[in-house]
Amino acid sequence: MKNLGNMLKQAQEVQTRMAEMQARLSAMEVSGQSAAGMVSATLSGKGEVRKVKIDASLVDPAEVEVLEDLIVAAINDARARAEAAMAEEMAKVTGGLSLPPGLKLPGM
Repeated sequence: MKNLGNMLKQAQEVQTRMAEMQARLSAMEVSGQSAAGMVSATLSGKGEVRKVKIDASLVDPAEVEVLEDLIVAAINDARARAEAAMAEEMAKVTGGLSLPPGLKLPGM
């Protein structure tokens, strides 16, 4: 029974650390860019788009398709950075224990 009590205590500690990590990820902001910084996107650590910034020199009605591609590239860059930050936070919570490929914890 002593081991069961310890396991329950450890599970509660992990749950608390996971909740703290989720709060940090929600508050975190990561930015990505394309076109040498002329287009940037800012996402939360959970991957929610918060802001898109476009250099005025890129705004040309004849080049809308290029601008759309640059926005997508900036968002994808920011998302990759957010995923890296999330993995780093997860490593802190799990003590470096990695999850099997494809397995994600709730809220991720």
